[in-house]
Amino acid sequence: MDIVARAERIMGMDDDAWARHANPWSVYSRFSCLPLIVLAIWSRVWIGWWCLIPLAAALFWTWYNPRAFAAPLTTDSWASKGVMGERIYLARNLRPIPSHHIRMAHVLMWLSGGGMVILLFGVIVLDPWATVAGLIGTIMPKVWFVDRMVWLYTDMQDEVRSGAPR
Repeated sequence: MDIVARAERIMGMDDDAWARHANPWSVYSRFSCLPLIVLAIWSRVWIGWWCLIPLAAALFWTWYNPRAFAAPLTTDSWASKGVMGERIYLARNLRPIPSHHIRMAHVLMWLSGGGMVILLFGVIVLDPWATVAGLIGTIMPKVWFVDRMVWLYTDMQDEVRSGAPR
């Protein structure tokens, strides 16, 4: 199982959660999750073990975010299309998708993983430059991934609507 599918399973995403997550407010506010988690972990310097409280709050927000907003009235926005593309990507074993989308998704996940290594180093040794570089290196490939999912959705939307096999 790939990391995206594993994350979906951990998050307990059902059809209702996915519909709500297609709300642009959910997508854009989702980018706050990792910085909040990092800030909560970093707060161990100031508040010691009490940092577990903001960490729990940040992890709760990470789980709750896709459920926090109503399903959008329209799915014409970039953010909504990105979420719908991600669902198509996750179902690629049931409905094949163009291989160039799979390759690029893997490249972006590796890039994001590299950013995460830098981020973890920064948080562990309390290096603000490494932490910020790691946040940027983790989040920017994720933004690019969402954009690729918009492209995937655009490429596949006629098939998805019609239910036609590939």
